[in-house]
Amino acid sequence: MDTKIYSQDGKELSTLKLPEAVFGVAWNADLVHEVVVSMQSNARAGTADTKDRSEVSGGGKKPWRQKGTGRARHGSRRSPIWSGGGVAHGPTKDKDFSKKINKKVRSKALACTLTKKHSDGEMVFVESLTFAEPKTTEAKKVITSLAKGTSKDDLATKRQNTALVVLSKRDEAVEKSFSNFGNIAVKQAKDISPVDLLTFKYVLVADPKLSLDIFETRVGKKEVKK
Repeated sequence: MDTKIYSQDGKELSTLKLPEAVFGVAWNADLVHEVVVSMQSNARAGTADTKDRSEVSGGGKKPWRQKGTGRARHGSRRSPIWSGGGVAHGPTKDKDFSKKINKKVRSKALACTLTKKHSDGEMVFVESLTFAEPKTTEAKKVITSLAKGTSKDDLATKRQNTALVVLSKRDEAVEKSFSNFGNIAVKQAKDISPVDLLTFKYVLVADPKLSLDIFETRVGKKEVKK
């Protein structure tokens, strides 16, 4: 399985053989859905908290006597039906949203998603992304050139969740150059997840050889170099 490699100017340079272990995995929608939902649950802060009737202040005395007033019976101002009373069935910070994801399942979901993005023609391999200094205009030129060179016109026109730029290692100049784009995110190959890949339409993989080595390691098909 070969793929084209482009320069950051949008010119076709060469081809690269893709590893079957990463880009030849059958699509498993149920598995990917399970992993994505679990990751989204694990990302929840769970900080929303309300006080129930045992936590609000006041209510030590019965508002009025039980009978003879013509009014409804009440035992405490802490009741949820009173203004300033406790909240019934509200969220509490004690709730744990985390879900366990087995390592093999997570790895396979990543391989499934990478295979899907490539087979759908939504992955572009770029020989390298090099900026002398952080420059938004230069980043814009790269996106425009790649859109033209790969015939993916909406890469330059899509306004939301356009592209995920994947780097083999951290590059501050590249990260800052794309930081002003609300529709583009930059991440390292070691950090991307199925959620990231499915959030953005296109995936731009810089320095493909090193990035592919990292992908193979993450899906458990290559030994980690010590």
